[in-house]
Amino acid sequence: MVIVKTATELKLLREAGRLSAEALRVGGEAVAPGVTTREIDKLIHDFIVFNGATPSFLNYEGYPASSCISVNDEIIHGIPGDRVIVEGDIVSIDVGAYLEGYHGDNAATFPAGKVSAEAQRLMDATREGLEKGIAAAVSGNRIGDISNAVQTYCEERGYSVVREYVGHGVGRQMHEDPEVPNYGKAGHGVRLVPGMVIAIEPMINAGDRHVRQDTNGWTVRTADGSLAAHFENTIAITKDGPVIMTAL
Repeated sequence: MVIVKTATELKLLREAGRLSAEALRVGGEAVAPGVTTREIDKLIHDFIVFNGATPSFLNYEGYPASSCISVNDEIIHGIPGDRVIVEGDIVSIDVGAYLEGYHGDNAATFPAGKVSAEAQRLMDATREGLEKGIAAAVSGNRIGDISNAVQTYCEERGYSVVREYVGHGVGRQMHEDPEVPNYGKAGHGVRLVPGMVIAIEPMINAGDRHVRQDTNGWTVRTADGSLAAHFENTIAITKDGPVIMTAL
């Protein structure tokens, strides 16, 4: 069931979203050769807690960290640990903060030092695909309009769209209805109405779209070992157009 938010709820979601965005910025600024993913996760955790919130991901269905940090061919749900980031890595960080009963959720892929032209093009296309999806998040449109905008933009540039994992509604629960795929037909799916809050999150592979999951039960990576990028914002549907709740 899609939950349409009240004006009061939207204000609370905006605060949770802003804190999530600030935590993502803290994590992104720490990405550099020689840093471990665990060190980045600790910075994110401490920042969220210091600001009076709880990391949304910590202990979610048993997840053991406060953020997901996925490197190179890892698409999503990378568990922070002893891995040392090296020059040329691309590092996807996914962060959520739970504040006053509501969640924020956002992600971005960051370069570690100087990255290859291939990696930069992938990151640019994924971020721009997210922007195309947000632009389609207009009251009266349907979820499929968002999905198709992301898919068309990224596939036209030679990339593939992950299909096993999708965006979602955001509110009192981190994952609510509706699902927001990054592929689909325009004009199909749930109709967008003011008060809906959704996370749009393209997960884009440089190679083919197929994925595999590590034995840890969490980390998802490209099946062919190609690079992957992940960008996400939480969006409110309003009568005046989409509003990014995870903007700084």
